Amino acid sequence: MSKNNFKMKKTGVLLIQLGTPDSPSTRDVRSYLSEFLNDRRVIDIPWLLRKILVNGIIVPFRAPKSAKIYKELWEHGKGVSPLLENSLAVQEKVQEAFRGENITIEMAMRYKNPSMESVLEKMRLANYDQIIILPLFPQYASASSGSAIEKAMQIIRKWWVIPEIKIINQFWDNEGYIDSIVERAKEFNLASFDHILFSYHGLPERQVDKVYEGKDLCGDQPCESEVNEKNKFCYKATSFATTRLIAAKLGIHESRYTVCFQSRLDKKWLTPFSDKIVEEWAKKGAKNLLVFSPAFVADCLETIIEIGTEYQEIFEKHGGKKVQLVPSSNTHPLFINGLVQLIKERI
Repeated sequence: MSKNNFKMKKTGVLLIQLGTPDSPSTRDVRSYLSEFLNDRRVIDIPWLLRKILVNGIIVPFRAPKSAKIYKELWEHGKGVSPLLENSLAVQEKVQEAFRGENITIEMAMRYKNPSMESVLEKMRLANYDQIIILPLFPQYASASSGSAIEKAMQIIRKWWVIPEIKIINQFWDNEGYIDSIVERAKEFNLASFDHILFSYHGLPERQVDKVYEGKDLCGDQPCESEVNEKNKFCYKATSFATTRLIAAKLGIHESRYTVCFQSRLDKKWLTPFSDKIVEEWAKKGAKNLLVFSPAFVADCLETIIEIGTEYQEIFEKHGGKKVQLVPSSNTHPLFINGLVQLIKERI
């Protein structure tokens, strides 16, 4: 494509993050949890059962407790949501990279605000020739990437004029993304840690099994050692592959690290569980752990509170000293460059 054509094509890019309550109040947290957990891709059980479970049991009991945690998170963010602040900053920096070009970067949250409805309506009125949808989830999962893409298409399909649509459904092997994590890790002396964890957000085993056709299951695939044609959209496979890329660039031998999964709701989620690995290493006599969280490109509740605070408490309780979190990519220049490259490849 020539440079002139590149400038003539009016392009809108929609970055999508998971979401955050509008405030840490119980009311706003309840509203956020209700929208989030009623998503059929998040809790993939029959509609009526999901409604009873979420609206009758989970949200009423979980909202007050979660509100206290979000209040702590807001304090870390100096009165604002760290996820929202980081996401808006990423939007701004990616937009700066396209200064002078006919490309506009927008950002929406899958749940709550800025809502996908309001941002996509703004994009509809802009009358773009093409729209690129980029969920900020490096490893594809139906509950994150899939849900964000489905929501966008549900909105866009109602438009009278539908522009050219391009979708980026995962980018776990994007060089800028990987290198941003590697550079974050270089802030620490890796040799000083007894063990290293690569902690990814957990998923129910049934959700990764649904990636496969017929009788095939995730457990039947070599997901811990390779990505192939069958498992290329399996969250477990791409999580392990992401880890291998990072470890190779940092020279971390596989005996020095564990891939694990956090934020589980029950025992039928991907294993091993991150909190149990933290506990096990403390009981072995480890004093210092380093924890990566590659599934989260922006620091949020799962990194700042779950890893930084809760895992620290677990580690100390069983004799450990320090759980050191490697910060997320956030607005690291290499990560921004990676997003810019992803967009340029599709223009």
